[in-house]
Amino acid sequence: MDKKEKVLLQKYPAIIDLQEKAERRIPNVAWEYLQSGTGREIATQRNLEAFDKITLNPQFFKGELNPQVETKLFEKTYSAPFGIAPVGIQGLMWPGGEFCLASTAREKNIPYCLSTVASQDPESVGKKVGSQGWFQLYPPRSKQTRIDLLMRAARSGFHTLVVTADVPAPSMRERTKRAGLRTPPKITPRFIWDGITNPSWTMKFLKHGMPQLKTILPYADKSKQNVFEELRAGFGGTLSWSYLKELRDEWHGPLIVKGVTHPKDANHCVNIGVDGLIVSNHGGRQFDGVPAAIELLPGIVKEVGDQTKIMFDSGVRSGLDILKAIHLGADFVFLGRAFMYGLCALGDKGGNHVYNILKEDILMNMHQLGISNLGELRKIS
Repeated sequence: MDKKEKVLLQKYPAIIDLQEKAERRIPNVAWEYLQSGTGREIATQRNLEAFDKITLNPQFFKGELNPQVETKLFEKTYSAPFGIAPVGIQGLMWPGGEFCLASTAREKNIPYCLSTVASQDPESVGKKVGSQGWFQLYPPRSKQTRIDLLMRAARSGFHTLVVTADVPAPSMRERTKRAGLRTPPKITPRFIWDGITNPSWTMKFLKHGMPQLKTILPYADKSKQNVFEELRAGFGGTLSWSYLKELRDEWHGPLIVKGVTHPKDANHCVNIGVDGLIVSNHGGRQFDGVPAAIELLPGIVKEVGDQTKIMFDSGVRSGLDILKAIHLGADFVFLGRAFMYGLCALGDKGGNHVYNILKEDILMNMHQLGISNLGELRKIS
C-alpha cells in the first residue's frame, strides 16, 4: 500500500465504516436498491448473523509467521482468496462503477465478475479489467441471443462464465418499490432533490448518464414502450439441466454455476461437467425463507467438494468472514455489497480500499489463529 492508502485504512478500517458513509453520499433510491433484500429481509439479516455464530480456536507458540494468501483458481493465481461479485445496475448506485471495480481487479489481481444487467457492456469493461474478467449470465430465452452474448464476452476477454441459478423469476424487492425505484429510472422531483443533496454522485451521473442495461439493449425491440420490461422477460426463468448442458458445450472456458444451495443440485451440476459452484442465496434478495448461505456451505462441500471448486457468496463483510468460509470448505469467496459500499463512500478509490481492508484483516487474523497458509484453516477446530 502507498501512503494515501494507509491513511484511508486508518480513517476507514472496516466495511461498516464505508457502509455508513455510503448511505450519506448517494440518493435514497440508490441506497435502498443496494441495501434491500426481499420480503421482511430476514434472509439478508440471517446471512450476517450466521457468520457471527462461527468461531475459530487459535493455537499459539508458532514462532514467527509470514502468512501467504495467494490463491490458485482455474490455472490463474490471484493475490487474495476473494473477488468482486456481479452486481446489477451498478450505474444507479455509483455511475461508472463497473469501470472503477474492473480497474481494482486489474491492479490488485483479483477476479471481477460483470453482470448481464450491468450498466456497462463487456466490450467497454473488458478494456479496463484485462485478464481478470469473469462474465455472469442470466440465461437468455433466445438461443441466438445466448450464443451472441457468449461470443461478445469471450471476444472482450472474459474467460470464466458464471451462470446464475437462483433467480428463476424476479423477486418483489418491496423496499425498493417503496423508495420509488422504476425501470427504467425516471427523473422525478424526488430524484432531482436527491441529486442536489448528493453532489458527488450527481457529478458522476452527469458524466455517465441515466443507467442503462448496455449489455442487453442490442437485443431489445426498440418499438416496445418499456424496453426494460421486454428485456427482463427475455432473460432468466429458463435454466434447466438441458439448458446447462448446452452452455457447457458452447462455452470453452471455466463454467461456474452461482446460487447452488441444495446438495442434489450440486451433484447434477458436477455430472454435467461444470468447473465450479458458488454457494449463494443471492444475498437474501430473492427468497426470504432460505437458510443462511454459510450454513449451507458444509453440505455442498461434503457432497461434491472433492470433485469441483467450491466458492462462496452472501453476507461476507470482513476478512474474518472470508476465513470462516474457507474454514468450512470454500476455495474462494466473492463479495458484492462490500465493494459497492466502498465505491459509494470513496468513489474511484473505493474498490482498492475494500481490497486493502479485506486483505489486511485476513493477514492479521491468520497471525491470531497461528496459521501461515489458507489450507491450515481446514484443520482448525
